[in-house]
Amino acid sequence: MEKNKIIILKNGIDVFGNKIEILVNGEIIEKVSENIDESKFENNENVRIIDVEGKLVMPGVIDVHTHMREPGVTYKEDFATGSRACVKAGVTTFYDMPNTVPTTTTEENLLEKKKLASEKSIVNFGIHFGGSKNDNVEEIKKVLKNGEVNTVKIFMNVSTGEMLIEDDEILAKVFENSKLVLVHAENEMIDKAIELNKNYGSGLYVCHIPSAEEMKKVINAKENSDVNTKEHPVYAEVTPHHLFLNTEIRESTERNKMLLRMKPELREKSDNEFLWEAINRGEVDTIGTDHAPHLISEKLEKITFGMPGVETSLALMINAYNEGKISLEMIQKLMCENPAKIMKIEKRGKLQEGYFADVIVVDTKKEWIVGIDDTIESKCGWTPYENWRLKGKNIMTIVNGEIVYENGKINENVKSGKEVKFYD
Repeated sequence: MEKNKIIILKNGIDVFGNKIEILVNGEIIEKVSENIDESKFENNENVRIIDVEGKLVMPGVIDVHTHMREPGVTYKEDFATGSRACVKAGVTTFYDMPNTVPTTTTEENLLEKKKLASEKSIVNFGIHFGGSKNDNVEEIKKVLKNGEVNTVKIFMNVSTGEMLIEDDEILAKVFENSKLVLVHAENEMIDKAIELNKNYGSGLYVCHIPSAEEMKKVINAKENSDVNTKEHPVYAEVTPHHLFLNTEIRESTERNKMLLRMKPELREKSDNEFLWEAINRGEVDTIGTDHAPHLISEKLEKITFGMPGVETSLALMINAYNEGKISLEMIQKLMCENPAKIMKIEKRGKLQEGYFADVIVVDTKKEWIVGIDDTIESKCGWTPYENWRLKGKNIMTIVNGEIVYENGKINENVKSGKEVKFYD
C-alpha cells in the first residue's frame, strides 16, 4: 500500500498576518501551526517541503454560483475547462446551476450531471437542483430525501424554458419542500422571495444582488428578527462584476456595450460603492461569480447575457485589498468560510486540522495584466477584465492534498476533485 504523500508548507502568512505552516498528510490537513519541525521528514522521499516565503496561505475558494454549461452547451464551457479555470484562480470547489440542457430538475438528470462532473472536474464540485414551472416538487422531495443535494435554485425573474416559475402555488410548494432555496430575484421579486421564505421556507439565498436599492431590501430582511430566523435565515450574495463594473464602463466602448451584459444588468458607480459598504459592514455573506461563459463571437453578434468570472474573482478581490477596499480576513470569510457554512459543506472552507487539504498560496504583491500575462483556461477564451492591471495572484492550488496548480502550470497528471459532502 502506497504511503500517504506529505506536503509541508513553510513560512506562510495567514489572513490575520500571523505566520502559518501546514502539514498535509494524504487528503487531510494534519497540522496547522506557526512552526512545523520538518527535520524528521527531510530524508523521506514521500515528503515535499515547500518554502512559500511569506506568501498568503488561505483555504481554497468556494464559488457556489457557476454555470459550467454541461450538459448541452459544452461548446461554451464544460466541467474540464471550467475546473481548469477554477484551479488556476484558486477556486477549489464550485457549485453548478441547474439551467443546463437538459435542466437539472429530475433525479435522473442530476445523477447524469454528477457523473459528468466526477469524470472531468479537477476541483471539487456541488450541484444545485432546480425548481420547475412544471411543478417538480416530487423530484425535489426525492433528491433531498436521498441526500443527493441540499439546495434548490429557482428563477423568479429571468430564465428560459421551464426554469422561470411564476405560479404562486408552485413557488410556495418549492419553498415548503426545500432546505435552502437560491433565487434569481430582482426588484419586487426580492420582496416576494423574502415573504415566501418567511411563510414557507427553511432558508433563502439571494443571488447576485446588483444595486443599492435591492441590497437594502435584503439588509432590511436580515435585520428583521421576524423574517431572518434560525429556522428560515436570509443570505446575500454579490458578484465581482457588480462590484468592479458599472454602466459607465459598459457604455465607454461599442465592444463593452456588447460584452458587459448579464442578468441582473450592471448598475451605476454609486451602486458599486454601496455594495462595498455593505460588504465592510458585514451585510454580505458571500462572493459568487455567476460564471456564465459565452463565446466572444456570440457576445458580439447580438446581446447575450452572461460572462465568465471564476478565473479572475480572487485576483480582483486581492487587488481590492491592495487598494484598501477590503481586509484579507473579510475576503476569506466571503469566499471560503461562509460558502462552506451556508451550503453546509463538510470539512472545507477553513485551514483546520482534520479538514480536507484544499489550500491556496497567493502572492499579494505580484503585479500582472489579465489576459496578457497568462493563458485563459475557460473555453470561452475571453475575460471582461482583459488588460486590467492587478496586484495579487494565486500561485499554488492544492486540492484534496494534491498540488494541481503551481508556477503558472496545471498539473496534467492529477485529477483530485470530488463531489462535496454536506451535513444536516
